[in-house]
Amino acid sequence: MADLQTKVQSNNATSVAKVDMKFEIVVIPVSDVDRAKEFYSRLGWRLDADFDNGKDFRVIQFTPPGSGCSVIFGKNVTGAVPGSAQGMYLIVSNLAAACKELLGHGVKVSEVFHNEGVYAGPDEPYLFGRARVSGPDPEHGSYRSFASFSDPDGNGWLFQEITARLPGRIDSSATSFASTSDLAGALRRAAAAHGEHEKRAGGQYDEKWPDWYAEYMVSEQSGKELPK
Repeated sequence: MADLQTKVQSNNATSVAKVDMKFEIVVIPVSDVDRAKEFYSRLGWRLDADFDNGKDFRVIQFTPPGSGCSVIFGKNVTGAVPGSAQGMYLIVSNLAAACKELLGHGVKVSEVFHNEGVYAGPDEPYLFGRARVSGPDPEHGSYRSFASFSDPDGNGWLFQEITARLPGRIDSSATSFASTSDLAGALRRAAAAHGEHEKRAGGQYDEKWPDWYAEYMVSEQSGKELPK
């Protein structure tokens, strides 16, 4: 019976994996709808909808730049306590630039921090621990540097810097970039790596640099071994 159940679960997992399931919406609880709307507008997020029936229902939807997932909040859209949404991650390719942009919009952002695998400590918890070490990850590793901020109700957001995905996280046959800034960042990293490649080749000009760039950028995004 156990073997049959395992087989059924395995078959179900295989069939489900073939169906696209795009994560679309996160509902966040707020106490003052207009104040929250002003805050997320100030972040530069796209306002997709503001529907108000004039009586007992209002829903507002915002989408962060480059994101396939949106947030909604409003009146009578959730029974959760305002400010109780925590640990919402915004993935950025340049953490310093993201923090600078929010500060420019008058939004308070924490200092950049990284972790050392400490899961009990005095700091506000996040996915990788509860002890925040000041400054970016010393080796500037992908997934390893963070910063945090909150909306007026205390709903908690974190920036996480990711420049290269772990193997298997991206379909290498469907490489894409969420924004022009993400693409520009990938091009800069490819340019720096290609410069080292040319040095190893004796400093000679590489006429096939577009192919090398393409291979590097696709490999970086899909988590494959980078070209030398």
